[in-house]
Amino acid sequence: MKYVKKSIFEESRLRSLLKSVIYRILSIIGTAVIIWVVTRNIEQMISLTIYIQIFLIVLYYLHERVWNKISWGRKLWKK
Repeated sequence: MKYVKKSIFEESRLRSLLKSVIYRILSIIGTAVIIWVVTRNIEQMISLTIYIQIFLIVLYYLHERVWNKISWGRKLWKK
């Protein structure tokens, strides 16, 4: 197998953003439950969950964009 510097297909910024948002939606419930169990306060649960999720969306998006520029581990498959 031959490694290439750039793959034929590269994710768009919108795709990376959409993946980030969908992943965060799946994690919101878990985060909210854990915070509610610890605080037993619905207002704290809501505000902390929102702040944490916004931070994690940005972090995940940046992570995806950096990895999209790294060619290590990518293979070009020939038919």
